[in-house]
Amino acid sequence: MNDAHFHLVVNHLPIVGVLIGFLVLLAGLIMKKPQIKNTALGIFIFSALTAIAAFLTGEGAEEIVENLPGISETLIHKHEEHAELFLTMLLILGGVSITTLFLEYKKLPFSKYGFVVILLLSVTSIGISKYVGTSGGEITHIEIRSDANVIQLDSHNKENDHDDD
Repeated sequence: MNDAHFHLVVNHLPIVGVLIGFLVLLAGLIMKKPQIKNTALGIFIFSALTAIAAFLTGEGAEEIVENLPGISETLIHKHEEHAELFLTMLLILGGVSITTLFLEYKKLPFSKYGFVVILLLSVTSIGISKYVGTSGGEITHIEIRSDANVIQLDSHNKENDHDDD
């Protein structure tokens, strides 16, 4: 299994994980069940760890696909920028989740504020995940590219064609 394959295997986990974690946390808050809320914290921690794996395999995946026909360096760069922001958000979300889990374990009353912060961080992370997922998909799936990205790719390929002359 090369880096591109491994990247494809792990890159969906943090995106889906943060969404599932949000839904579990919402259910736990509505039902006022600490066990469900703590499960959400575990999901967010897992999502942060998988985001690290996805990010670390991204560079190797780029090396493999960047010279393939139809692949745009601009789209790869856009995806990298979104991925860096998403990784940062998930690391913060994971860190706050660990802290809140510890506060819950110690039965400290201000752990409830951690859940509010986590809820806000998870909503923001879900928004960012849309961009990182879409920009990653656009790299190899031309059928989902916006018109601007197709035009950009066409001009990029024409420049490369002239380089061969």
